[in-house]
Amino acid sequence: PETLCESELFGYKAGAFTDARKDKPGRFAMARNGTIFLDEIGDIAPVVQVRLLRVLESGIYEPLGSTKGEISNARVITATHRDLESLVRQEKFREDLYYRINVMKLFLPPLAKRKEDIPLLIEHFIGRFNNLQGKEIIGLSQEALAVLMLHSWPGNVRELENTIEHAFVMCPGNLIQRRHLPQHLVPKDSSAFMPTGATLRDMEKRAIHDALERNGWKKVATARELGINKNTLRRKIERLGIVEPS
Repeated sequence: PETLCESELFGYKAGAFTDARKDKPGRFAMARNGTIFLDEIGDIAPVVQVRLLRVLESGIYEPLGSTKGEISNARVITATHRDLESLVRQEKFREDLYYRINVMKLFLPPLAKRKEDIPLLIEHFIGRFNNLQGKEIIGLSQEALAVLMLHSWPGNVRELENTIEHAFVMCPGNLIQRRHLPQHLVPKDSSAFMPTGATLRDMEKRAIHDALERNGWKKVATARELGINKNTLRRKIERLGIVEPS
């Protein structure tokens, strides 16, 4: 909650407010000599933005109720799903804070633009939920996999994870079928698009091949669309045996 955000980040001293009977260290204190990860930085309140800016600029913060600054040497990593540049223009996010956190920027493209990752993510989530739920699901049927490859994934990786978890609940056997997927994912005419004999490797190969065709077989442009490094794309092309038509 916004009212508790400051005390959670910076801690407080005994007597700072009602029921504050003893000192409590904040997250920055606990992250000393380590790393603090601030998720959804674009949603923090303006007053917290001011306090956070001071910590990032000077490495000093004051717990609530204290008149003495404490030093923080924590490495700060932030993340957000929002367009911070747009929020800065709308004066909803401090410009000075934006440039202070924008030292090393990593952009993760939406899942819809890197569908070649879907088979690998599916394997990861299946292994994870097998361990958590004590099941022995080995994978997806060809039709179920094709449905997931055709979906636009507005909820990105989290939506894919929830989809696999849903399928684990619905699947009584060891192979996830199309009927085990959430119904809203399955297009009414999806049967016309279902490939036969396709494996996870085939689906990844098809996704990369289609991206190469869309970009005129230009590897730099294709890598940019898929959101991967051009060297990674080159290795995938070689591993999957994709050949540019003459």
